[in-house]
Amino acid sequence: MDAQRAQEISASTTMANVMFNGEPVYIEHVDQSNGKATIHALNNPNNKQSVLVTNLLEQ
Repeated sequence: MDAQRAQEISASTTMANVMFNGEPVYIEHVDQSNGKATIHALNNPNNKQSVLVTNLLEQ
């Protein structure tokens, strides 16, 4: 995924099906300048991590 699409998903009120390492995640914030997103697994909202948007997969 690219940073622009990750930003669109993050800003949308509709839940998108996004995966990271085979696990469904929620995109909290996107930093387009460095191509990173703050995400958390749907089943663990307290475990936030910063990842490259290129490692996110929209299904």
